[in-house]
Amino acid sequence: MLNADVAQALNEIADILEIQGDQFRPGAYRRAARSIENSPADLVQLMESNRLTEIPGVGRSIAARIQEFVQTGRIAYLEDLRKQIPTGVAELLRIPDVGPKTVKLFHEKLGITSIEDLERAIKDQKLRAIKGIGQKTEENVVRGINFVRRGGSRMLLGRALPVALEIQRHLSSTAGVERVSLAGSLRRMKETVGDVDVLVTSSSPPQVTESFISMPMVRHVLAKGETKSSVLLNNGLQVDLRIVPDDCFGSALQYFTGSKDHNIKVREIAQHRAMKLSEYGLFDQSGKRVAGRDEQGIYRSLGMCYIEPEMRENTGEIDAAIAGTLPQVISTSDIRGDFHVHSCWSDGNQDILSIGLRARALGYEYICITDHSHTLKIARGLEEEQVLKQVEEIRNVNSQLGNRPTVLAGLEVDIKADGSLDTSEEVLEQLDLVIGSIHSRFKSSRTSMTDRMVQALSTGLVFILAHPTGRLLGQREPYPLDEEVLFDAALQHRVWMEINAFPDRLDLDEGLARRAAEMGIKLAIGTDSHDLEQLNYMIFGVGVARRAWLERRDVANCMTKAKLLEALRRRKSRSR
Repeated sequence: MLNADVAQALNEIADILEIQGDQFRPGAYRRAARSIENSPADLVQLMESNRLTEIPGVGRSIAARIQEFVQTGRIAYLEDLRKQIPTGVAELLRIPDVGPKTVKLFHEKLGITSIEDLERAIKDQKLRAIKGIGQKTEENVVRGINFVRRGGSRMLLGRALPVALEIQRHLSSTAGVERVSLAGSLRRMKETVGDVDVLVTSSSPPQVTESFISMPMVRHVLAKGETKSSVLLNNGLQVDLRIVPDDCFGSALQYFTGSKDHNIKVREIAQHRAMKLSEYGLFDQSGKRVAGRDEQGIYRSLGMCYIEPEMRENTGEIDAAIAGTLPQVISTSDIRGDFHVHSCWSDGNQDILSIGLRARALGYEYICITDHSHTLKIARGLEEEQVLKQVEEIRNVNSQLGNRPTVLAGLEVDIKADGSLDTSEEVLEQLDLVIGSIHSRFKSSRTSMTDRMVQALSTGLVFILAHPTGRLLGQREPYPLDEEVLFDAALQHRVWMEINAFPDRLDLDEGLARRAAEMGIKLAIGTDSHDLEQLNYMIFGVGVARRAWLERRDVANCMTKAKLLEALRRRKSRSR
């Protein structure tokens, strides 16, 4: 989390400098931010040993900024820069497709200093008076503003969960704490969260409260009470601590986990049974508490099977719990491998042997190297001769590893505008697995985009369709697509659909993943990792799968190595 926070601060410096018209320094700050974000290095250790400049792109000046942030949680230079531009100008950068140069143009030409100013300018058709901005650009900006409005101030699960788990560990080690659990949308593994709820039982509430509000990551204490305290963290996340009695910990956890719609339905079930359910417990007509110490007791007393937190969205789970037909959703312990991993052959940071060794440490039976194909120049995509050389290296690595795990030779091949693949069939046939993906022309029409993807699947060469809707959470809407037509094609050509576990993507989302599984399409979770630490993103893909009600039979990652290799062999023989 520290690396991500430092990278965010450096990128903000770059944004403001670019808005101010600086032509050189923004690039330096962005290069440093990218290196830090993708690096597993411990910034504290590097700082203490005076080795921050060993990070690619980090010189003495930027190293001093990093050291200041690590020590104080702030950068005075950034705070000074913020004062040099109107408060709302930086907010304009949250709008997709509106970069620093465009923000600078809006500010200089029309005096726009906020999203509200921009909306008024659009309403008055003033944007079109700026050279180079026409109706289409204006429409894109409107869509971008609506996108920002829908997202609000929510934080990506991938940024919120690590710091929440750190808080949970901190409280668990605090004297007097008996039970600790995260709650809210974060416990349900929603893709974004507004704030974090933490529930605790303790014999020493004042001591727990002091431990909570004095954490180094706390920027402000918003409230401090006997049973509830709230803090704002350095990364802008609000965390609420609730200290509850042990005999109602389960009912409080059920209540604060939500969702709201789920809770309303559960309370209705309680009312039909002449009982009352609240955060304090489940009570019968006489006022006697019949359940509350644990969640299982709540659901059991209401005639239901236990419902996993990720499924609590009132999408049929309550009826299924009453009928005893809830699926046995997968867990991280069911995962036997990862299908989407990048190495230093393209834009990843680690060599293939290191990836294989980390996969072994994770207990995986297989892992697939899927570097980019040559069209994606920005990611150092592989030319065909490089692909074949990489296959040789992977075979050599497998001999070094003793096939524990087996490293599969794959490729993330680009799907071109006409639906053809950018790598020849002769080369693709040398691989164990091919994933297809789109990295260009995101604004094509719904028909064109759908036809493009269907055509790629019909080649018989694509095993997995990666990040199928192309969305980037908080940055880019899904591209226009007829999902039903695409899923029909995937089913027909036996193509697996990816759940991309990278926190910025989580694509497919749970709704589409559930629909795909219902149609009989297998899902494959891939971390899309570019660094060893990012292999841990698998937890986010599993979260999507659990929210989608997926069982082991629905997810390719749950196959044993023997069954997977047989499935890949059959798939290749059918495509010939």
